[in-house]
Amino acid sequence: MTRPSQASIDLAALGHNYLVARKLHGGRALAVVKANAYGHGALRCALALKDVADGFAVAFLDEAVELRSGGVQGPILLLEGCFDQEELVTAQRLDFWTTVHQQSQLQDIERTSLPAGGLHVWLKINSGMNRAGFDAVHVNEAYRRLQACPAVASVTWMTHFARADEPASAATARQIEAFDAATAGLPGDRSLCNSGGVLGWPHARRDWARPGIELYGADPMPSPQHGLIPVMTLHSKIFAVRTLQPGDALGYGGTFVASVPTRVGLVAIGYADGYPRSAPSGTPVAINGKLSRTLGRVSMDMMTVDLSDLPDAGMGSHVELWGRQIDVNRVAQAAGTISYELLCNVKRVPRVYTE
Repeated sequence: MTRPSQASIDLAALGHNYLVARKLHGGRALAVVKANAYGHGALRCALALKDVADGFAVAFLDEAVELRSGGVQGPILLLEGCFDQEELVTAQRLDFWTTVHQQSQLQDIERTSLPAGGLHVWLKINSGMNRAGFDAVHVNEAYRRLQACPAVASVTWMTHFARADEPASAATARQIEAFDAATAGLPGDRSLCNSGGVLGWPHARRDWARPGIELYGADPMPSPQHGLIPVMTLHSKIFAVRTLQPGDALGYGGTFVASVPTRVGLVAIGYADGYPRSAPSGTPVAINGKLSRTLGRVSMDMMTVDLSDLPDAGMGSHVELWGRQIDVNRVAQAAGTISYELLCNVKRVPRVYTE
């Protein structure tokens, strides 16, 4: 019997979500496929979007090289930029766009012998997240120095929001104001919006969007009005059944103890496959399309679910852990984390792609 756990990836849903994001934002949009496309498979996702996407964004050089080697043409932005002069040479040779967010990266461009006019720089401004980017007082100097480099063909201005998925917070409005003040009068395209910015902050929509998690249908500001479709369905099957008697403890640590006779299904998936160990009893699942819950602690290779109210469920029954029926955000909330982490952690199960 082949182990039945897998992650089904709906590439049509991915394309739908990209077009939703770009239409809402206006202008152009880089599809963010870093971290193996948030667990969905970077190359397959990029190839599925290559005819509609304005470009792509990854975290670092190796992720970009994988895409280019796999046949992905057009712009690919390195969000972390280059880590040394050797990477900078490779980035220009392969026609990658690179982020510059600190002095050492700016110095590498000044000191590296590069062909003239082939380097597209995204200059990152620290507008309040205080993680990466030039502070406002250094913006003009950084721009002037880039303009003096013969290799630099263009400069695009960017920043990153810390709390865009919190519409009640004033932090994003302050960041927009700080970014606009720091770049006032300076030529070049602007890029402010991550997924939360696209969905919740119209005033931040400029020349380029950088949608990430929303591409995969995991809404950072959950609302059916956004029209996003889950791209990944993580699922498996029940491969053993038993009935607990009152007082029986289940699994590692005995965290679930039956108070009534409880019919339990054993599912062929666990935390080694990416389902969170921290998900407690009661986390929602769907069994043959009907809602149920997890029971006990998630193991490395297996987990257990409640069949007590599902008399027709048993050996071979289909179990959706998240997807169209079970919102990955609900699982993440139960586990005390975010959908980003859950999706990125999907690993051992095979990915099965549909167009």
